[in-house]
Amino acid sequence: EVQLVESGGGLVQAGGSLRLSCSASGFSFDDWTIGWFRQAPGKEREGVSLINYSDGTTDYVDSVKGRFTISSDNAKNTVYLQMNSLKLEDTAVYYCAAAGVETMYEDEYDYWGQGTQVTVSS
Repeated sequence: EVQLVESGGGLVQAGGSLRLSCSASGFSFDDWTIGWFRQAPGKEREGVSLINYSDGTTDYVDSVKGRFTISSDNAKNTVYLQMNSLKLEDTAVYYCAAAGVETMYEDEYDYWGQGTQVTVSS
């Protein structure tokens, strides 16, 4: 059974940092693109960042560029999202997902984690 599991969410003050982790069981990240998405209350889910596990290509939504960094640990089959300088508007449930193509379109993602809550307080 394929499973993606996120961890690392929590409550942090504005300006603080969190690191989210996405690990997989039942399959290897090789040849997949791993994306991070988030959904804030009352808003649609949006793509935040992705990493192409094959060649290391990364991408970010404009609102997080310069603050978030996506990375991978191939040995651990884990993808991380380092989030610095967090803002109130970063509050959301964060999901990781896996797609067979390099894209930020969520419809292309085949596997999803259950999500982890990130709350940024003032």
